[in-house]
Amino acid sequence: MESLSISNRAWSVRSVRSAKMAKKSAGNAGGVRSSFALLIMLIIHVQVTTASWWLLGTPSVYQSTLELTPTSYKDHCKRLYYLVEKQRELCGLSQNVLSTISLGAKMGISECQSQFRSQRWNCSTFDESTSVFGGVLSIRSRERAYVYAISSAGAAYAVTRACSRGEITECGCDGKIRQKPSKGFEWGGCSEDITFGERFSKEFVDAREDNQQAEGLMNLHNNEAGRRAIRSRMELVCKCHGVSGSCSMKVCWRKMAAFSEIGAALMDRFEGAFQMTYRGGGVAISSSTSSRVAKKLKNKLLVVDKNMKKPTKKDLVYLDDSPDYCERNQTLGVLGTKSRICNKTSKAIDGCSLLCCGRGYQTRWIDLEEKCNCRFVWCCHVQCDICRQRKELHLCN
Repeated sequence: MESLSISNRAWSVRSVRSAKMAKKSAGNAGGVRSSFALLIMLIIHVQVTTASWWLLGTPSVYQSTLELTPTSYKDHCKRLYYLVEKQRELCGLSQNVLSTISLGAKMGISECQSQFRSQRWNCSTFDESTSVFGGVLSIRSRERAYVYAISSAGAAYAVTRACSRGEITECGCDGKIRQKPSKGFEWGGCSEDITFGERFSKEFVDAREDNQQAEGLMNLHNNEAGRRAIRSRMELVCKCHGVSGSCSMKVCWRKMAAFSEIGAALMDRFEGAFQMTYRGGGVAISSSTSSRVAKKLKNKLLVVDKNMKKPTKKDLVYLDDSPDYCERNQTLGVLGTKSRICNKTSKAIDGCSLLCCGRGYQTRWIDLEEKCNCRFVWCCHVQCDICRQRKELHLCN
């Protein structure tokens, strides 16, 4: 009996040990599962916080928006993890909203690359990056200011143009313009409704921003500057009606300027951008001879250089100095200027001395085949010769 008792006691001890080990093992497994789940959540969070609606403007995503059907677009909008809830709601308004916003993002990216083609940072994008432009826009620089402004302008421009073409059912031409006085002409045609485009861009593009943070205030300011660049360049287009080419009646309407003009105007603002600093909100106590007055301060951006005037709502603002774009920086997604084509005779930023950052350049000759001596052949096509030409290229070291 005693041996049985000992045996039972030993079994009991082993059972307790086994139970503890099992519990520990289960705890470890649970910990691993928890850690794995946390890692997945962290990855998703990083993707969402670094991703942007700019992804809609990348070639593959833009093409996919053109293939949506009346029955599939709403579910598609709900699956776009890089949009915040408000953006997904707006996306689901109608079938053409997503493709229109995608076009706006695409226009913004293309115009940025066109305007910066001769700069040290040439607005390069990365297909494998959820933030589209790489890590360089994590720096609150003047380049980031331009990207936000031109993207916001792209959204407003694309929506406004789609409205005037009847591609979005929630809007149309600007009917209120006909109520404005006209001198020497009559309002007619389809005036583009920039007010609706601005409002939609503000609702959609600004949805992610936090106006209680320095970064959010900067982004919101530049988003608005992009939209205002369109409004300030609206054009009056007129058409004459009358007998034998006379202009007995002139009919006019308003339309947006070419988007390249918007990009160039914002590039001028980029050159004169204002560096700002952040002042957090709080309560300021001012003393007077008779009393102490408490005043609530708003979160706001202040000009770093006190001698400069305050920026207007059309100006671009930034917080941080730009990084070094001369050398390759894989972390930031900066490609550097090595092997970039430079202009030997220019003294501007596209010149070899500036673009190559003092490293010098190499000269190479390439053979090109181009069409030449083109002529019209009856009937009815153009016939050209192929001419060979040697061209001199200068590449940064």
